[in-house]
Amino acid sequence: MFKILLLWCTVFFTADNVRQNYIQNYKDLAIVEMNRTGIPASIKLAQAILESSSGTSVFATSSNNHFGIKCKTYWKGDKYYHKDDDLNDKGELIKSCFRSYATVVDSYIDHSNFITQSPTYSLIFRQENQDYRTWAEGLQYYGYATDPGYAAKLISIIEANELYVFDK
Repeated sequence: MFKILLLWCTVFFTADNVRQNYIQNYKDLAIVEMNRTGIPASIKLAQAILESSSGTSVFATSSNNHFGIKCKTYWKGDKYYHKDDDLNDKGELIKSCFRSYATVVDSYIDHSNFITQSPTYSLIFRQENQDYRTWAEGLQYYGYATDPGYAAKLISIIEANELYVFDK
């Protein structure tokens, strides 16, 4: 029983340390992007933490994609293929095309550009209340992710890690 408890504590605290290190490493970049585009730093960090498992996911480690952004038809940059949620005509899971970046900075910048230049997300910027909750709910509503609990997950990450302090 003691070994199980020790293993659980080790896993929990290691994951928390990875997340805290991620926040420390990228908070300034998130703030720079917030000042450039108006996307709250808390939202950017929460999305990156969720989408990249604090920089440890296969997308983050193989392609510097910290936001899970798919290629789209107009993407001209490097690509990374991974099974996600795309199906072929027979209903079989196929590899999806994801954007690949030379650096994490490129990923953060492209995420900002993707959000600000897409007509789909432009309505979020028009909301009277621009807090992280509005953003999280807007991203879910306008389809950033297929997960119906996406907004709740972002809000939970923001509040558990007090990421809202970076929005000021």
